[in-house]
Amino acid sequence: MALKVELRPHERIIIGACVITNTDQRAKLLIEGDRIPILREKDILTPETADTPAKLIYLAVQLMYLAPDPMAHHPAYFSLIKDLISAAPSSWPFIEAINNFILNGDLYHALKEARKLIAHESKLLDDARQLQTQETERKTA
Repeated sequence: MALKVELRPHERIIIGACVITNTDQRAKLLIEGDRIPILREKDILTPETADTPAKLIYLAVQLMYLAPDPMAHHPAYFSLIKDLISAAPSSWPFIEAINNFILNGDLYHALKEARKLIAHESKLLDDARQLQTQETERKTA
């Protein structure tokens, strides 16, 4: 089954080991092939943008997804999840889902689960900031 992709002007996409950058006009692509990793620019994290533990986990899964040998990235991934679970045990259901997809070789869906982990982490951080603000306000009142 072919994948239809429409790229905005100057949007990038990764197909296999290639980064493709669109020109200044919209473009439509029809991509055919089995198990070729494809990531749109909005789904790509870089080391510079992976600035939280959950984003680093997403980056590790992304590297597995794009790599010819995903297992090369397992040590970094397992180190990151160990640290995250120690700091935020409520992340375990997300990690478990990611792990299951990785074990089944479905790295694309592992990436989708990692997005959910990022959203969970964001909520935890927002809640912590809100509590800190309330505590500061209470102390100054």
